Amino acid sequence: MSLHIFGIRHHGPGSARSLRRALEALAPDCLLVEGPPEAAKVLPLLMHEAMQPPVALLLYVADKPELAVYYPFAVFSPEWQALHYALQQNVPARFMDLPQTHRLAEWSARQAEAEAAKQQEPTNAPTNLPEENGEAEATVETAEGEPMNAEPTVNECLPFRVDPIGALAQAAGYSDSERWWEHLVEHRRDSQDLFAAILEAMTALRNDLPSVDEKSELQREAFMRQTIRAAEGEGYQRIAVVCGAWHAPALVETSSAKTDAALLKGLPKIKVEATWVPWTYGRLTYASGYGAGIPSPGWYDHLWHSPDRVAIRWLANVARLLREEDLDASPAAIIEAARLAETLAALRQHPLPGLAELNEATQTVFCFGDDAPMRLIGRKLIVSERLGKVPDDTPMVPLAKDLLREQKRLRLMPEATEKTLAFDLRKPTDLERSHLLHRLNLLSLGWGKTERVYGRKGTFNETWRLQWQPEFSIKLIEAGIYGNTIEAAATARVKEQVNGQVDLPQLTAMLDATLLADLPEAVKALMTRLQNEAALTGDVAHLMGALPPLANVLRYGNVRQTDTAAVAQVVEGMVTRICISLPLACASLADEAAEAMFKLLMETNSAIQLLDNEAQLAEWRKVLARMAEQENLHGLLAGRCCRVLLDGGVLLSEEAARRMGLALSLANEPAKAAAWVEGFLKGSGLLLLHDDKLWQTLDAWVTQLHSDAFAELLPLLRRTFATFAKAERRQMGERVKRGADEKTPVFIGSNEFDSERADSILPLVAQLLGLKVE
Repeated sequence: MSLHIFGIRHHGPGSARSLRRALEALAPDCLLVEGPPEAAKVLPLLMHEAMQPPVALLLYVADKPELAVYYPFAVFSPEWQALHYALQQNVPARFMDLPQTHRLAEWSARQAEAEAAKQQEPTNAPTNLPEENGEAEATVETAEGEPMNAEPTVNECLPFRVDPIGALAQAAGYSDSERWWEHLVEHRRDSQDLFAAILEAMTALRNDLPSVDEKSELQREAFMRQTIRAAEGEGYQRIAVVCGAWHAPALVETSSAKTDAALLKGLPKIKVEATWVPWTYGRLTYASGYGAGIPSPGWYDHLWHSPDRVAIRWLANVARLLREEDLDASPAAIIEAARLAETLAALRQHPLPGLAELNEATQTVFCFGDDAPMRLIGRKLIVSERLGKVPDDTPMVPLAKDLLREQKRLRLMPEATEKTLAFDLRKPTDLERSHLLHRLNLLSLGWGKTERVYGRKGTFNETWRLQWQPEFSIKLIEAGIYGNTIEAAATARVKEQVNGQVDLPQLTAMLDATLLADLPEAVKALMTRLQNEAALTGDVAHLMGALPPLANVLRYGNVRQTDTAAVAQVVEGMVTRICISLPLACASLADEAAEAMFKLLMETNSAIQLLDNEAQLAEWRKVLARMAEQENLHGLLAGRCCRVLLDGGVLLSEEAARRMGLALSLANEPAKAAAWVEGFLKGSGLLLLHDDKLWQTLDAWVTQLHSDAFAELLPLLRRTFATFAKAERRQMGERVKRGADEKTPVFIGSNEFDSERADSILPLVAQLLGLKVE
């Protein structure tokens, strides 16, 4: 019987290629790989023709899906190549790491203890406990690579405060341990004696560096040794063991079975499920928070698929990408960049150009020293936006299977690359796509986000920005408690929230989202609760905050073929109650309260205009006119009321100028006058540029201010004018520079109105506005 230990880096093309050659030369009759034994049932899927890495093994607690760990694999991962070899050659393959049933059970117990302690602690006492679910969330995030890759990288082992590979790199004259490993192993052409050298180096490091005997690490290595003993007991003669390089010495050390059994005695257990999920190269990087991350997965993928002529093929890919982005990249530039990269490698005494040399050559030759194209190359080539795929018969919860069916039916497949889609809601397929994405948002699975795009108007247009994230697999498992289909789960989730502690604005926002998702049953439950809350709510601020989402509901009703009669009835009652209660609610407000009410007033005004109901609009403007003359009204609100009435045609320009003159009179305090100006002008300065009377009134008030008062009011005035567009501020400055007597130019012509000439432009105006002319 012979035991062969192969210490590897968890994601490295050089390690993977060397390992594959070593296994082919050894021809083992048993393969043991560092990984979770619970994944044995899904391991055969690795050879499925539809399996396309990067993928990840996902292990989660059956009753608490939020407690989960990922085991990512790329095509250049040594473990992937070892398992692929074993399954291809019908060699028994097993995972040998400490089962996650024990490790996740410990995390679950710690989470329960933290929650119990938090509940017992007084609310006003300081606490050093983690936030709610903090320990569990740490499992999901930081343990993506930790459980399988016990040392997050080859050069960063958790039980040691000293970087072991860093010490070797420093001795070799390298300041960067990653580059040392890459040049020593990943670019290596001759793999003979590589793993013996790694084992010898790691043995020396473990003997010389001070250790911190973490129990979890000792238990992991004890379980690995037990697995090896079990394989030996079954009569296997050539056992190949693939593990993280740091663990290799611990697996050849003589340790009694009794000692290992004592370490593993009494470990807690919990039920764990395993499956495969798609992964992305972006999630294999350090920047994603993955402990065993690598800096350049796209580059490593290139090294795996292009073992020869690495530099020239990489630069050809760079040139292709730049040309796709309409940037110049000629064949001559490829040749020049390749020569420069090879020269840099020779100067640095490297056998071949590495990524650093190729990046320098690319930036010099292709980018002319500019960093912007390099960021594009980094995102799309060095890291890569590749998203893996798993077979359809991979174990999934019913909710995930339903989503997969919907994605195929609607031809809306997930991609790691962010993309923007424009939907025409008049088309049945686009409407169903919109329903699906809105339902997923209700389940807190934000695959897509709506965004506003200028130039695309109309309620039938909807623009989405989509990007799939690997963690959505966990969220689908969590949401599976609500139902077996996306529609049923979203409906149940909304009903649960409706029965919880939600206020009126939250209910209306939820109703808007639910109608967009086309969930009739959930809408019924929402409307019942909404009608009750609206009837009982006496807070006018809540009523005003609830109105805009309902206005959007009525706006989208016809396009989405939804019945909004009940919503219209609720809106009518809310508008009436707002108009009755608003004057009293706005009386004698402090500055902060006035600013909050200003925002609500603006949103309510926009919502009522959106409703396009003449009776409601007239009632609203009547209330604003009464408030504009209210003595105890904050200047910010009084100014905005006058502005809304002026924009709506209720006030003439002369009347607005008269009211501004009264507000800015010496009888009023400067601060109140400045607040009135802010309320009247905030957001748009065009009115000042085109109305001479308003300009002159404001100019006269500013010029007559005392220097002390002007210095006091200057920040407020600056804040107001900062809301104007840059072009508006520039025009105002030019007008002030020209002098106080400058007037707005007007066209002087015939006083007679030429109706025929006016009629001639109506078709063009109608076309611009999207109207039909009969």
